[in-house]
Amino acid sequence: MSLLLALLLQVGPDPTGGAMPDDDLVRSRPARRDRAEQEVVSPTSAWLQTCLDQLAADPARAHTMAQIRRQETSGADRVLANHCLGTAASALGRWEDARIAFLAAHDETPQGEPRARARFAALAGNAALAGGDAAGAVGLLTQAEAEARAAGSAPLEAIAAIDRARALVSLGRSEEGLAALDAATARAPENAEGWLLKATLLRRLDRLGLAQQAIEAAAKLTPTNPEVGLEAGVIAVLSGRDEAARASWQSVLNLQPESRAATLARDYLAQLGPPPETPAPAQPAPEEQEPPV
Repeated sequence: MSLLLALLLQVGPDPTGGAMPDDDLVRSRPARRDRAEQEVVSPTSAWLQTCLDQLAADPARAHTMAQIRRQETSGADRVLANHCLGTAASALGRWEDARIAFLAAHDETPQGEPRARARFAALAGNAALAGGDAAGAVGLLTQAEAEARAAGSAPLEAIAAIDRARALVSLGRSEEGLAALDAATARAPENAEGWLLKATLLRRLDRLGLAQQAIEAAAKLTPTNPEVGLEAGVIAVLSGRDEAARASWQSVLNLQPESRAATLARDYLAQLGPPPETPAPAQPAPEEQEPPV
């Protein structure tokens, strides 16, 4: 295992919780390192963890720490300084700064470490997309997919494809976005987000049968996700299944009544109106009696 990859594995996921919550790069932690590697890894890893921990309390300070570290170091230390710098810039909403930092981390990562390069390219693409440069994001995320594929990391490849789909849809290239989501769900069928976004896009393209299949796949993976329930209801009502829609939206209210999805579900239920009244069962006609003689 390379030194840089060991460092990235050690510090864990990106604290902003952005584009790559399921990155296998941060799940597959190394079981152990020999003493010589530990002696080199520990100081750098400790600095990076300190910088990332600083984000919660003071992202501006973390940003400054990372800038100073980047100017004073080289090699793996500089790569990880850019990693923290990009993360801090993201927390501050400075998306162009974040893209530059993540791209620098990518470019300074050795060619022989495609998983790390893929991760940084995906983070740069996500920052570009958040900053409104969807066209730039497409290029960066395409690169991330290629490097993840070279590294044999299907989960990371799928995550980059999902973000590329978002960028393509924002550019009005829905069919290309759908192809990206097809690739994402094929590479990582356990990723519920890919199925949810695929269902949403298919519904917008008026392919309701396929949208129903996709939302059912998402629901099997995350049955308590309110966003899935919300979309399932939209697909149902557009398909003429009002009672199924009502049940889906009510499930959102039951699961997370204070969520954004619940707010929308209440609006949708109000627009749909109350369920039709069940007609009272017919009463049998009274038997005619013979008049008394």
